[in-house]
Amino acid sequence: MTPRLELKNICKEFAGRQVVSDLSLSVAPGQVTCLLGPSGCGKSTTLRIIAGVEHQTSGEIWVDGKLISGDDVRVPPEGRSIGLMFQDFALFPHLSVAQNVAFGLTGSKADNTPRVGELLERVGLSGFDDKYPHELSGGEQQRVALARALAPRPKIMLMDEPFSGLDDRLRDGIRDQTLSVLKEAGTAVLLVTHEPHEAMRMADEIALMRGGRIVQQGNPYNLYNAPVDKEAAAFFSDINVIRGQSNGALTDTPFGQFLTPGHADGGAVEIVIRPQHLKIDFDRSGHGPNPTPQDGTPARAVVTRARFMGRESLVEFRMESDGSYLKATVPAVFLPNEGTTLWLTMRRDRCFVFPA
Repeated sequence: MTPRLELKNICKEFAGRQVVSDLSLSVAPGQVTCLLGPSGCGKSTTLRIIAGVEHQTSGEIWVDGKLISGDDVRVPPEGRSIGLMFQDFALFPHLSVAQNVAFGLTGSKADNTPRVGELLERVGLSGFDDKYPHELSGGEQQRVALARALAPRPKIMLMDEPFSGLDDRLRDGIRDQTLSVLKEAGTAVLLVTHEPHEAMRMADEIALMRGGRIVQQGNPYNLYNAPVDKEAAAFFSDINVIRGQSNGALTDTPFGQFLTPGHADGGAVEIVIRPQHLKIDFDRSGHGPNPTPQDGTPARAVVTRARFMGRESLVEFRMESDGSYLKATVPAVFLPNEGTTLWLTMRRDRCFVFPA
């Protein structure tokens, strides 16, 4: 199937500094792809290039198999059939809801009225035609902005952190409703966010960006469970890092030896594990649980702090073996006192090994 949107080797320089570098991706009709990364990594610049507001230094943009931007081709923004949604909604304060939705439509008011009514019904705002933006809540303004962006029937929707201005109470519902409307219309969606949980909730595919490049791309499950490096793992959650040296494809740690094939003898390695995959056990007169193939060798640790976080408890430890610090999370309430001695084990199948 021909991608609805395809970027090929997009590069963009500002004053000699490359802010987008050799970026390639494709988005199918009805697919939601998320550009995820920290501020300043080139996400919003990429959206502006696709929209035609900026022009790439090199590379090509294709829509439905047709070149719309390249060395010798540059279709203007209004000819690209691309909708835009931004954080601030950008509604016109002097226009009514109906007039805002109809703004991007050609034709007479009589011709546009049925389309405006259909869109307001789809976003749950029937009867709001004559209201003005200042009379609406933040969630209602967001839905008007969605209806306006959908009015010209764009093939592609570009969304730059459109939900960050909403409070947590509204965000999930508005976000899910927005995506439902876009998928129903068969629109290809490219969404920008710096929030990994938002990306995982919304996206069919995530492109993780760093320094203007896509460093890893795939579905949310694969990015979370098979990160390409330590920084990728850390972007999705807190991590613990245990440092060691690989010798004969083995690395000694407080938790026993770890297999580290593919790393040079004497090479420094970092073993990464998320807090939820550390297991806690009680001290039994100086003894902990027996070693197992799955969990390895237990190691003694002393509680330095414990906090209840709502859905889970976060317990911080100082390791007796080397004085390093690790964090573990436990579902529900578990708040051992500071100074309590406990034993930790590490799920071997939940660890990642990277060169230091």
